[in-house]
Amino acid sequence: MEKIRPGFGNLYFRNTLKSSKKHIAILGSTGSIGTQALDVVRAHPDAFEVEVLTAQNNADSLIRQAIEFKPNAVVIGSEEHYAKVKSALQQHPVKVFAGDDALASVVQMDSIDLVLTALVGYSGLRPTIKAIEAGKTIALANKETLVVAGALITSLAREKGVNIYPVDSEHSAIFQCLVGEFHNRIEKIILTASGGPFRGKKKKDLVNVTRAQALKHPNWNMGAKITIDSATLMNKGLEVIEAKWLFGLAAEQVDVIVHPQSIIHSMVQFEDGSIKAQMGLPDMRLPIQFALTYPDRLQSDFPRFNFSDYPNLTFEKPDTETFRNLALAFEALRRGGNMPCVLNAANEVAVAQFLGDKIGFLKMSEVVERCLEKIAYIGNPAYADYVETDKETRTRALEFCK
Repeated sequence: MEKIRPGFGNLYFRNTLKSSKKHIAILGSTGSIGTQALDVVRAHPDAFEVEVLTAQNNADSLIRQAIEFKPNAVVIGSEEHYAKVKSALQQHPVKVFAGDDALASVVQMDSIDLVLTALVGYSGLRPTIKAIEAGKTIALANKETLVVAGALITSLAREKGVNIYPVDSEHSAIFQCLVGEFHNRIEKIILTASGGPFRGKKKKDLVNVTRAQALKHPNWNMGAKITIDSATLMNKGLEVIEAKWLFGLAAEQVDVIVHPQSIIHSMVQFEDGSIKAQMGLPDMRLPIQFALTYPDRLQSDFPRFNFSDYPNLTFEKPDTETFRNLALAFEALRRGGNMPCVLNAANEVAVAQFLGDKIGFLKMSEVVERCLEKIAYIGNPAYADYVETDKETRTRALEFCK
């Protein structure tokens, strides 16, 4: 029988023996994280077996992935694409399902060892809950799950003895710094931020920012929603809230520093004053692989960092007056309850409206702030409260976008 030992914060981390193959489900397999996870699987065919692949709308990519990896099952979220996927895979030994209920059910398959949740936004909450209830190890790339319902998720994970391994580069960095340090108290953690494409700009410079400009991230190749969140610093704000739940911290124990080179991915300061940092070139495959293989490290051909190529690593305070979203995220974290859920829902609506050229860049923060002011506070929300808060916030956010 495996022995479960306490990890850090509110979660548990279990040391597991190597097995012949780890059977994984990748939720959101056609997105940026999902496709890079499949790169890791290709590089280590003896270590992984793909059991489930899912996509929301990208039927063509899902079909290609299914033919290559031959999973037990695939789920296409949009039911209008079901017939197309079903027809394309009828000659292959792959079960085809569609819809949100199927997504929440498929993660409970007995054959799955680990679920990588790479869905975007609030949509990751329900399947993650179902996977935890089924006792599946979670590799978490969907930060919104902990932002929206951190108390619920961490409590459920402790109850079920489920390990949650972070995939975000910043949280993976903290996790890697803490390996071997689980018994030592964290004084604070320092999350690094690239600053996005508009680092150094002031509000007057951002009035007429276009969608195309905001999508040009200087260091990372990410999906559209996350790239916009990075440009507004909301992505860092969401990561602050996620870090609180992953590592059992107070808001005062989380710092953010802008590090334009994105070489130091984050740091931990211990109670003796020592600081540990995890470094490397910006490449999401490394934290993905670490989450899939922990506690082992597998050989990789990822590009190596060379100090001589980066003689100057620089750091600066984030500008929370220009980029209000980071300050709003800290405010939601301190207020607690359903306020982080409000923050996330309002932001998802605002980003979608900006990407649709319906509102300006600076309007996104205004929408989030107004929702935090107007939505009723719930101190100890249950799952139904999160669902209702999300629904109400989206309705109000759309009104504020007009």
